[in-house]
Amino acid sequence: MAGGIVVLAMMVAALSLWTVIPLSWVYIGSQIADSQFPSGGPYMVVFIGIVVSILIIAWLLSRLNALYVRITGTNTMAPMRPAWLKSMRDEPDHRGTTVMEAVIVGSVLMAVLALVTWFFLLAGSPLPDQ
Repeated sequence: MAGGIVVLAMMVAALSLWTVIPLSWVYIGSQIADSQFPSGGPYMVVFIGIVVSILIIAWLLSRLNALYVRITGTNTMAPMRPAWLKSMRDEPDHRGTTVMEAVIVGSVLMAVLALVTWFFLLAGSPLPDQ
């Protein structure tokens, strides 16, 4: 149960890399800009803020991964390959997918799904009405 909670926290942190962090810093940059055509200052604040925030979240993810290893005693997930696809000559010590890999790939897939959903269903047409 504790390992599942840590994986859920890792998933939320990884998903924030693609959603919360960029949107928050763009909002902060828009609030410190004094016009619609600002100089480079707000852009640098947004850029540096995003980079520093991503480094902090990456550090947090590594700490959560270490906590998961301490709780469960392993860094790999159960093999996801069906037995009928496994060759009889496969090495028995094949390393499976790590939890960190699964979390990052899952967060990227969820972010892409959210982008596609927004683009096709919510964004509306960029073409002018005639």
